[in-house]
This record gives sequence, C-alpha cells and structure tokens, in this order.
Amino acid sequence: MQSAVAEVLSPRDKLIIEQAIAEHENKPGALLGILEAVQQANPHHFLSQVGLRYIAEKAGLPPARVYSTATFFSLFSLTPQGENVISICRGTACHTRNSRALLEKLCMDLGLAGNDVHALSEADKLSLTSPDRKFTIRTVACFGQCALAPVVEVNHRILSHVNERTLQREVKSLKNGRG
Repeated sequence: MQSAVAEVLSPRDKLIIEQAIAEHENKPGALLGILEAVQQANPHHFLSQVGLRYIAEKAGLPPARVYSTATFFSLFSLTPQGENVISICRGTACHTRNSRALLEKLCMDLGLAGNDVHALSEADKLSLTSPDRKFTIRTVACFGQCALAPVVEVNHRILSHVNERTLQREVKSLKNGRG
C-alpha cells in the first residue's frame, strides 16, 4: 500500500528523493546531504513539507528529526526562493558596520520596502522574495567572517566589506544576467 505522502509528490520528486537517499545512505552527515541534494534539485530551491515527510519515511527517520534539521541550518529553506539569493549577515560585527542599512537599501531597490525592516533586531530572521521571483533576500545570524564585516552572500559567494554601492553593482549584474 502506498503512503498518502507518496501520492502527493510527483514521480520526479520521489525519484530525486530516493536517489539522494541512496547516494548518501550510511555516510556521515547523510541527512544534510540528502536535504541539500533535494533542495538543489527543486526549481525554486526549497524543501516542501510533503517532501520532508517523504524523506523521513524513505530514510526511516522520525519526521521531527528531518524537520528540525531543515529548520536549524540557514542553508535550507521551507519556502520557494528566487532565482538569486542574497543573504545579509546580522551578527554583531556586521550590525555595527551597518548591515541593517544594506538590508534596508536592498529591500527598497528590489521593491520590498513595504516590509518593516526597521523593526528587525539582530536576532530576527527575514526571508523575502521579490514579486518577479528573481531575488530572495535573507538574513542570517552570522557567517563567522566577522573580520570581513559587513558580509553578504550572493548565490553562495561570500562578499566582504560590502557597502551600498558594491551591493547595488552585484544586483545590477544579476539583473543583467551576469553573475
């Protein structure tokens, strides 16, 4: 008998999950590798709730373990992401070097200014996707690159000592299809 979870997923999604489990099975950090492979294969780079349940079922893991792992690491997202993901560090070193101003300016430039970024504290997490789905803006607690503050990650590439002009150039490059 097929589970209710398996019936909701497309055959493609089931195959991706099953292949990821087979590839990472019995390896250290297997769950992280599985989640990363499944998220990367998703066109919107996120992990769906039904996908997480299927991973738990097929890997023989408690669903709570799969969900807690997916929500603990900032690498993973449970909501659809834009084509480009820009993560701004909100750790203390970056905060004191104006990462909030970078975040506010970026949100304004991408038409996300209606969101109350001013009220965010250093610890608050944010994930906003532009209406055209070209950009997702995220905040992270810390990249561990404090000497390079403020730090911004653009599509998994770390940028250091970022200022508004540098970030605007990066966004313009991405909008023009470079990057």
